Amino acid sequence: MARGAIKFLHQGAVVELSQVGPNETLLDYLRLRRSLNGTKEGCAEGDCGACTVAVGTLRDGNLIYKPVNACIQLLGMIDGKELVTVEDLATGHDDLHPVQDAMLRHHGSQCGFCTPGIVMSLFTLYHDKGVADRQAVNDCLAGNLCRCTGYRPIVDAGRDACGGMADDRFSARYTTTVDQLTALDDGADLFMGDETSFFAAPATMDSLADLYARHPDAVIVAGATDVGLWITKQLRQLPKIIHLGRVAGLAEIRTTDRGYHIGAGASYAQAEEVLVSIDPDLGEVLRRIGSKQVRAAGTVGGNIANGSPIGDTPPALIVLGAELHLRQGDGTRSMALEDYFVEYGGQDRGPGEFVTGIDVPRLAADEAFRCYKITKRFDQDISAVLGAFKFTIADGRIMDARVAFGGMAATPKRGAATEAALIGLALSDEDAWAAARDALAEDYAPIDDMRASAVYRLQTAQALLIKALHEVGGRDSAAMRVIGVRHGEAAHAP
Repeated sequence: MARGAIKFLHQGAVVELSQVGPNETLLDYLRLRRSLNGTKEGCAEGDCGACTVAVGTLRDGNLIYKPVNACIQLLGMIDGKELVTVEDLATGHDDLHPVQDAMLRHHGSQCGFCTPGIVMSLFTLYHDKGVADRQAVNDCLAGNLCRCTGYRPIVDAGRDACGGMADDRFSARYTTTVDQLTALDDGADLFMGDETSFFAAPATMDSLADLYARHPDAVIVAGATDVGLWITKQLRQLPKIIHLGRVAGLAEIRTTDRGYHIGAGASYAQAEEVLVSIDPDLGEVLRRIGSKQVRAAGTVGGNIANGSPIGDTPPALIVLGAELHLRQGDGTRSMALEDYFVEYGGQDRGPGEFVTGIDVPRLAADEAFRCYKITKRFDQDISAVLGAFKFTIADGRIMDARVAFGGMAATPKRGAATEAALIGLALSDEDAWAAARDALAEDYAPIDDMRASAVYRLQTAQALLIKALHEVGGRDSAAMRVIGVRHGEAAHAP
C-alpha cells in the first residue's frame, strides 16, 4: 500500500502533510504556510542562494547536512529528511549559533537579505568535518550571491567558525535525529493525489517501472535543478511528478571490473569522489557545475537524461566510453552513451523508459584524458564550450583518439573527422597538429547565441584541442592553467 502523506523532521518533531500539490516548492511551504520568512526568495532559479536551507539525510547510517535551494526544491522531495532553516539555529538573542556569532563579530552582513542563505551554507560547512580554509569557504559560498558587501568578512567568519568538530544543539541531538530519520524510512511507496494529478515517490525500482509505465506522461524528477525552473520561471503546471529520491539502490555507486557504476539517483556531490579518482579534470568540471546547493541535489543521471546540448558531464563521459542503462517495464537495455543523444531535445528513450545508471570506465595506463569548461563567469555558469579528450599513446604517438564537445552542436557530439586526423600524430611534432585543429570545422557548425558567437566557439574548441595536446605531450600543465591544477602541480595566479 502506498503512503498518502510526506513525513519529515523539523525542529526535532515529525511533520506530516497530506495536502501537497505536485508543483508546491519547499520555499512556498516555508513562507506561505509556515510564515518562516527568514528564507528569502531572490532569483527563483537556484542561483542566488537567498533561499538556502539545510537538509539532513542518512548516508550509510551517518547524518549528512547539505545546502539546498528551497525555491526549486519540491516540497514532496523533503520526505524522510530533516529540514533546518535559519530560524532553527539560535535559541534566543543571546544564544546565537557559532556561525551566526562569527558573522556578527566579523561584520559579515550589510542589508541582510542574502545573509540567511549565507548562514545556512556555512552551517552545512560547519557540520562537514572537513578543512575550512579560504578555498573551502569560497567553494561553499559560490552559490550565495551578495551585491551590497564584500565577501572578505564573510569568508573570515566562515574560516573562524568552521573546520573543527561541530558543537551545537544539532550535534548534541545527533543520535536522536539518526533514530528519528531511521524510523521515517518505512520503505513504502509515496503517492499523493489521484490518477490525473499527483506527486509520487516510489520506494523500489519495480514500483517506479510500474508507475511510469502506467503514466508515461509524468515528469521524472531527481534533483529538480532543471525541472524546478519549469515551474518557477516558465510557470508551467506539471500535473504528474515522479520523484526518484526514494528508490532503493538508484543512488548506488559501486566499483566494477572496468571502473564504476553510478546510479541515476546519485547526486553530483555523491559521485564526485569516484569521478575525481578517474581524472582530476573531472573534479574541476564538477566543482563548477552550479553551486554546492545544486550539486547536493542535481544528479549525473539527470544531467544525461534531460539531453541538454550544454550538459557538462556527457562530453567527458562520452570520451571515456561510458555505457548507459535504461529500464522500461520489466525490460532493460544498455547502450553507448553517445548513442543516447539523437537530436536537440530528443533522446533514444521510449515512453515509460527511464535511466537507471551509467558505467564509467577507468583510464588505462596508456590513456591520457583532458577536460575543460569555458564560461563567461567562473562559478555557477552554463558552458559556452566544454571540450573533452582521450588519447591512447604509444611511443610518443596518438594511436587512438576520442574527442567530444558540449555547446558546439544540438547534442553532445563526438568529432569524427578530428579523431581521424589525430590518429598517428606525433606529440613532438606541433606543426602536424594543425590538420586536426582544422578538422574541427568539419565536425561542428556551432550557433550564435547569448553565451558565445559561432566564431568564438569554434576558435575556442580549436584552442582547447591544442592545449590538450600540449599538456599530454609533456608541457608543464601548471604553466598551461590558472585553475584546475593537475596531480599536485603548483598553480599560477590569474
